[in-house]
Amino acid sequence: MFNRLPSLPTEFDLPYTDDQPVDNELQWLAPHLLRAILLLAWGERYDWFMGVNLGVYYDPDLPAIGPDAFLSLGVPRFRDNGQLRLSYLVWQENNVMPQWVLEIVSKKPGGEYDEKMTIYRDMGVLYYVIFNPDYWQRDGHEPFEVYQLQDGQYVRQLQNPVWMPEINLGIGMEMGSHEGGQLRQWLYWYDQQGQRLPAPENVIETERQRAEQAEQQIQELKELLRSRGINPDQR
Repeated sequence: MFNRLPSLPTEFDLPYTDDQPVDNELQWLAPHLLRAILLLAWGERYDWFMGVNLGVYYDPDLPAIGPDAFLSLGVPRFRDNGQLRLSYLVWQENNVMPQWVLEIVSKKPGGEYDEKMTIYRDMGVLYYVIFNPDYWQRDGHEPFEVYQLQDGQYVRQLQNPVWMPEINLGIGMEMGSHEGGQLRQWLYWYDQQGQRLPAPENVIETERQRAEQAEQQIQELKELLRSRGINPDQR
């Protein structure tokens, strides 16, 4: 049988950047927040890869598509040779297609509800998420929409969050504060019970409170010792 793989282009042969910046800050912050949460939850797992603003080549004869983020399970998070990915070539990733894709709508519509949806459907992406917190009324859609591939067609899932059993994650939208900013709508990962997975700032705040409680307990213990005539600071 003819093995086509050696003749297929590598990521070094194909364009890996269009030299175009993201349209707004949200397109950078929202995917990186999701990735940071996943690193906290799956830090000890190495069988997944989440790309942010990385080109996905799904056919060697077609140009890449550049989702704001995508998640692939069943591929190594780190390569054995230590090289970082310039882009994601499905035929170099054991033919693992991303199971989850995110598009964030900007001031200039980018075909999220038609052209890109058709491409992701034909690619076989199981879950397609469109995050549109700023322009949803303009576009006649909701701020948060999740589509699941069923029998070759995307079917919208109306829950929030939406549980995705094939990925063992839920995805949802709720109010939150990220990097000390004002409250606004963000995307978060959830467990099967609908509980939000901790974000980095949640972990930092928990550790801060724990440190404050420990310090308070130490001071209370010192006061108790002093009340009994013992100097806790004397060595």
